[in-house]
This record gives sequence, C-alpha cells and structure tokens, in this order.
Amino acid sequence: MRRTPALLLLALSASLALRPATGAAAPTGPADTLFHGGDLVTMADAAPTAEALAVKDGKILFVGSLAEAEKLKGPATRVVDLGGRTMLPGFIDSHSHYVNSLLVANQCKLYAPPAGPGKDVESLVAELKKFAAERKVPKGEEIIGYGYDDTVMPGGRLLNRDDLDAAFPDHPVRVDHVSMHGAVLNSRALAKYGISAATPTPAGGVIVRKPGTEEPWGLIMETAFLPVLAQAPAMTPEQEIAWTKAGQRLYAEAGITTAQEGATHLPQLQSMRRAAKAGAHLIDVVAFPFVIGLDGILKEIPVSEWGVYAGRLKIGGVKITIDGSPQGRTAAFTTPYLTGGPGGEKDWRGELIAPQTTINHAMKKVFELDVPVTFHANGDAALDALLEAHAFATAAHPGKPRNVTAIHAQFMRKDQLAKFAAAGIRPSFYTLHTYYFADAHRKNRGEAQAAYISPMRDAIDAGLHPTNHTDFVVAPLDQLFMLHSAVNRVSRDGTPVGPDQRVSPLEGLKTMTVWAAEQYGEQASKGTLEAGKLADLVVLDRNPLKVDATALKDIRVVETFKEGVSIHRAE
Repeated sequence: MRRTPALLLLALSASLALRPATGAAAPTGPADTLFHGGDLVTMADAAPTAEALAVKDGKILFVGSLAEAEKLKGPATRVVDLGGRTMLPGFIDSHSHYVNSLLVANQCKLYAPPAGPGKDVESLVAELKKFAAERKVPKGEEIIGYGYDDTVMPGGRLLNRDDLDAAFPDHPVRVDHVSMHGAVLNSRALAKYGISAATPTPAGGVIVRKPGTEEPWGLIMETAFLPVLAQAPAMTPEQEIAWTKAGQRLYAEAGITTAQEGATHLPQLQSMRRAAKAGAHLIDVVAFPFVIGLDGILKEIPVSEWGVYAGRLKIGGVKITIDGSPQGRTAAFTTPYLTGGPGGEKDWRGELIAPQTTINHAMKKVFELDVPVTFHANGDAALDALLEAHAFATAAHPGKPRNVTAIHAQFMRKDQLAKFAAAGIRPSFYTLHTYYFADAHRKNRGEAQAAYISPMRDAIDAGLHPTNHTDFVVAPLDQLFMLHSAVNRVSRDGTPVGPDQRVSPLEGLKTMTVWAAEQYGEQASKGTLEAGKLADLVVLDRNPLKVDATALKDIRVVETFKEGVSIHRAE
C-alpha cells in the first residue's frame, strides 16, 4: 500500500485545523486568547484531540498544534495554560425548564438524598420550617418547596395536606412534586388556588381525595395542576434582571452554555424577552412555547422571528405534552401499573393528556408552521401516540425533513425504536432515572421495563443521535453525573439497571455536545471545537475519556466560557 509522505500529512493536518466548520465563518488573527497545556477534546471525529485552541471575537480561530497556534499570537493575546485540565465544547442542555431556575433561589430544596434532605415526611416538614425561619417568611405569605420525591418515602407514608396544615397553620404551602407535574398543597394553598371538595377532577388530571371524602388531600397532578402554575405572580423588572443572572449562573456552574426552556407560556416568554433585551443573558436560551397558548404567542411574535437569537434568546419550536410522569404514575402505558394509580385507581394505565385526534392536529399545526417540535412522551402508549401523530402530520409531505424530538422517551419498546429510526425522530433520553427512580420503576412497571428505560445503546446502534438531559428542576443540574448515569446505569443502591444499554464516555459526551447542537439545528456553530464555531467552552479538572467510569460523577467543572468570556470559575 502506498504511504502518504509525513510532510504531506502534517500540511493536511494544519489545513484541516485552520479550516472553518461547515457553515461557519472563521475570524482572522491575531488571537484574543490562546489555550494550551491540557487535554483538548474537540468532539470532532476528524480530529478528536488538539494541543491548542485560539479564540478571536468570540469564535474559535484555530484548533490544532501548539506550534501553529503560537503563530497567531499578538501583543495583546492572553495565553492560558490549562495546567493539565481538560477543555471540551460547552455543554448543551437538551431539555430542562430554565424558567424554574429563576425561581428556585427563593424556594426550599427538598430533593431526596443524596441531592437533598427529603428522606421522609418528617425531614420534609423540618426543612420547610427551617427555610421559613431563616427567610423570616411573614404570616400569610406562601412557602414553596421543590423536588418532593414520593417514591422514596419509607413505608409508603406520603406527605399530605394534614401534615402541612399542622406545621404551617398561618401560611399557604405548596410542595412541588419532583416530576414537576404536580404538588402537595395545604388547606391555605388549596383555598388560594381555588381547589375544594367541589372541584371536579379534570380530564387528564389527578386530585387525590382524603379517604371516604371528596376533600382534596393535598396532591394534585397534570391538568389539575396547570391552573396553579398559571397563577404564578409576575416578576418585577428588577427581579427579572437579578433572577435571570442568578438562574443562568446555575447553568454556567454546570458547564452549560446553551439552555432550554422546555414549556413556555406567553407571560414567561415576555419576561425572558425583556431580560434578554436588557442584556441580562450570560448564556444562550432556547424557548419552546407550549402548544396551549400558541396562538397568543404567534400574534405577538410571528414565526418569521423564531429560530434567531436576540440577546441570546431564541424561540426554537413548539412543545407538546401528551402524557405525564412514570414515577408519578401518570405516564401513559399499554399495560397496567403494578401499583395502581396515584389516587388508588385499579387497572391503571395512565392517560394521554388529550385525545389522539387532538394530538394529531397539534403536530400538523406545528408542521405547517415549519418549525421544530418537542414532544413530552414517557410511557409506551404515549410513544405510540407520537408515532401515530407523526404519520398523520407527514402524510401530505412524507419525504420532507422534520426536526422532531421525543423528550424523555423513557419506556420505549424495541419495536418503537425501529420506527423512530425510520421516521427520523430523535429521542432525548433521561438516563438519570437509572439512578434516581429505578426502584420506583421496578415497583410500578416491573424489572424488564425498568431495565430498558432510556435505551441509549440500542438507539445509537439503530443509527439515531440521541441526546440526554437533566429535566432540571426535576433533577439537579449536574452534567457529569448525567454522563455517569449513561455510562454506568446503576441505581441508588448500586444495582445495575439495564447494563446492556450502557454507552461509552465518548458517546455520552456526544449526547450533550455535538448531537445536542443538532437537536437545535446549531451544528454549524456549536457542539465541537472547530475553527469558525462559537468559543463556548468548558474546562474540567479531569478528562472524562481517561478516568475510570465510576469516577465520572466526581469530575468537577473548573471554568465555563461563553463566546470566549469566562462566565463561571470555580473557587
């Protein structure tokens, strides 16, 4: 076989390193900043590693050898020695609820251990009391907690209205379920939100009643919870700026440079736009307006203004929710839950949020707008509904490319995976459930289904480019723990959860960089370290491709850069 001369290879390598990524315009030197002295993991298949990276005007000027990079130094170039640390493209959040990050600074964190203190009802109440005392919450003012995980409560003893009434007779108290699909309310909060014994349970909703009565016992979920969310008070202009920066710092601390607001209503979008216009955004945010209320949003923001960043905010498409939460037992399945429904229902399979015809026409409406769509779908019945809606909406133009993402897609059957691949529907998986909720899924759905949640290995092998997400605030923002969950797939007690669905660390990183960029149609500007792309960068204390798989969760974010500017640096 003829060998390519070494000098030709070197020349070719330098040419490729300096060549801008497809669709991106590379700046010209001299560099503003030059990074070297660590592992540069580019996530680009053609040149997966490099010695140095140069930045100019917020974009990557050069990635390649240190000798070539030094030629781009000028009198004002800042040279940064990484000190053996690892640089990657900034992490791209493929699904979370960004707006909630603005609020949780003023709420009580109640995640179950190890993420929080909520190990039982007594711990929940004690933490709420501590929060109220530290904040000196005045009588009559609402107290809100988040992250309540009923699946880990010892002996099945769940938080209820009576617990909160006894502890907080003078405050409305709302404890949001970890799924973000519901909450437990005390009597004052139920009265505040207009929920009583006379309130009918809406279609697709859950109002748990006190045994033997029609009185709400605290837990409300799904469509019954939506009116509560709709009554959230508006932020003041000062709060919009301050809370936007505080919320985005949470993402930056996790190495995230692009975040998602996963189900946006018009008032939230208006607030986000005001903050973006005021220059408050540290990172990019992609908003997906909820299909309910879409017409009102279109009147104010025509689709011609979508898909383009303004002040680091863009509308990325439309969100459609078609079922609920598997750990909350509101996800829609083709077979019954082993533990019944959240309100004691028998032969309970969960329910679709809306009839199939409504889902079909919602998807068709989005396709007629020619924008991306994300579908919340957890149970296999919901995924069947998604596939049916996709077939209905694409019937007139079956070959036209569409950007469709199934958010969560956790309880996918193997036959559905093949259909997803054929239809080109991208799953955005939620592998953190293998750690946080595996025990609940085993109880609710059985060992076989629990082991196959978020089947990332099979999805990749089928030719799909899945992404992975935290669904914050359902789970904490921790991209390295998320990576750990995809690679190791072990539960809280260390039990393997579908080890045949494990992926390599490199594949796991692709789900949060290059493939996540594809999800947003931003692969020309994000997702890899290549010349011409945005200098969105994260520096880690260790290389995820070199540590033992069990140590991935212990890797820490050292620094995060947005367009070449440091927006977070660990102390």
